[in-house]
Amino acid sequence: MSDFRLMVREPRVPDPPERVWRDWVLLGLAVPTAVVETFVNPEIRYPVASLIVTLLLLPLIMWRRAHPFTVVVIAFGAMVLSNLVAIMLPGMIGGYTLAVLMILPYSLFRWGSGREAMIGLVLILATWFTSMVAEWTGFGDAIGGLLVILFPVELGAAIRYQANNRRQAIEQAKSLTREQLARELHDSVAHHVSAIAIQAQGGRAMAAKAPDRALEVLAVIEEEAARALAEMRNMVGALRDGDPSADVELAPQPGLADIERLTELGGNGAGAGAGVPGPRIDVELTGHLDGLQPAVDTALYRLAQESITNAVRHARNASRVVVRVVGDGERVELTVTDDGIHNPPPSATTGYGLVGMAERAKLLGGTLSAGPDNGRGWKVRAVLPRNGDAGRSTLDGAFP
Repeated sequence: MSDFRLMVREPRVPDPPERVWRDWVLLGLAVPTAVVETFVNPEIRYPVASLIVTLLLLPLIMWRRAHPFTVVVIAFGAMVLSNLVAIMLPGMIGGYTLAVLMILPYSLFRWGSGREAMIGLVLILATWFTSMVAEWTGFGDAIGGLLVILFPVELGAAIRYQANNRRQAIEQAKSLTREQLARELHDSVAHHVSAIAIQAQGGRAMAAKAPDRALEVLAVIEEEAARALAEMRNMVGALRDGDPSADVELAPQPGLADIERLTELGGNGAGAGAGVPGPRIDVELTGHLDGLQPAVDTALYRLAQESITNAVRHARNASRVVVRVVGDGERVELTVTDDGIHNPPPSATTGYGLVGMAERAKLLGGTLSAGPDNGRGWKVRAVLPRNGDAGRSTLDGAFP
């Protein structure tokens, strides 16, 4: 009962597409088919009325995503009425072309709300029941007709379920990335605050005996406090859902200084697997890379780590992975390229790692793109501001 209530309370799918080219093709094929059938099908005894009904109902497929419940009510309500008319005046109204409208139940269960789907299902079953009353041909045909009319319902519900699972997985990947980023920021700030506390204790001990040294300590405290404040500002927009009782490591997170250790993930280290040679990993650091915000420093390491891991695992016949980090006065650019074959591409094989990478770049005000590199290999490119300001990110080519 609780599952049924949850299904009924499920809202509409947000932002469905209005219409696509397939809708126009379907309508373009259905209309002339209906015209021809109306005058060649001997079962249609009232061709003019049948053609008018058909031409009025077929365009409903153009609004099946934006207004799924409304078009189902209109279409299947009209079918119920036509079946009732057929009971009193035997003869087919609408013809077999109206079978195109079986796409409407699919759209209702794919895009509509749970309450709309339940009401629409009652109307769909009423259409089946009245059609059986209007033209009874036996239990076999009745069961077959019921299965046919319920198939698009089941298909729409199944595809919606898969889409919901994918959406939840993407949101979970984003949430985990936010949590990891917030934890890293917290650890970095805790490191600065710990240094401030130690310096303050030393300053108190020196204040009476060596005032000049105490002033130097105050300068260090000011610098550490400024860094800690900058890190706290970077935490805006990042969510953490961790255990507050967990131990917090006060050591700084890995950064560019540690990025060359990632070469161990490839064939020039121990990370390629026993007896399985991996691609060689080369790291190139150029430009102005000093004085980065700790959050940006850590993000560059994490993005490079994820990109290298994907290349080592999924790039077939790759011989080399190149990591380049170039910095200037305003931003830092990271590119990771390989010369392997990705079929299917990483977006279909590596789960939601790219989603997490894009979310990390987004929280720091950067951009991230991923896609084929000149027809062979894969390229990940991230551009982050040196100060890690909050902004907007894009992920081009990574998801269909």
